[in-house]
Amino acid sequence: MQLKTLPFPEAQTRWPQSGRHILAQYDETNIVVYQAYRPDIADFAVTHQHFGGPFSMTRMSWVKPNFLWMMFRCGWASKVDQERVLAVKMLRSGFEEVLRVAVHASFNADVYGSEVQWKQALSASTVRLQWDPDHDPAGKPLVRRAIQLGLAGEILERYSREWIVKIEDVTEFVKAQGAHVASGQHGLLQVPEERVYVPADEMVRQRLQIDGA
Repeated sequence: MQLKTLPFPEAQTRWPQSGRHILAQYDETNIVVYQAYRPDIADFAVTHQHFGGPFSMTRMSWVKPNFLWMMFRCGWASKVDQERVLAVKMLRSGFEEVLRVAVHASFNADVYGSEVQWKQALSASTVRLQWDPDHDPAGKPLVRRAIQLGLAGEILERYSREWIVKIEDVTEFVKAQGAHVASGQHGLLQVPEERVYVPADEMVRQRLQIDGA
């Protein structure tokens, strides 16, 4: 597995305890996002190193750069149609484009001024943005907010074909760590090494309302 990991007790000391932050594993050119799918979609993606086959390009597809947020959503690879967890390394340039066109999934008066303006922006965008409570390994909601991004249309096509560097099936790792969580042994839990990601464009940072950016 190519993900860099570290013990959860150490990881949580490095993360902000509150606010809206993008936590992710990234380097100068790439960033990792997570998705969970049923086996046939995952098998095609890993084999071909892009999404296709049984994967629907007509539905919105959600990506999450935060590992524990993905674990909360998929139940450590236990939920129906989310039995396989993929770590998708994508170009940071593509991720920045996703953030640039993202529109909040719910109305935010501080960003859009009026509900009419927000609805117009929402209908014109191919990316939905949500800030949701982050969660600890056991699924307890935290004060800190985690980002998830829904991709559709042209952006989904570019993500699935143009921006992907590598797709890795990390399901066995997820299940092994989920067993530690289930037994209450959080000291044994390993998680991907993640740090705060700050978008390059200051206007994007302000519009997404990222704290401390």
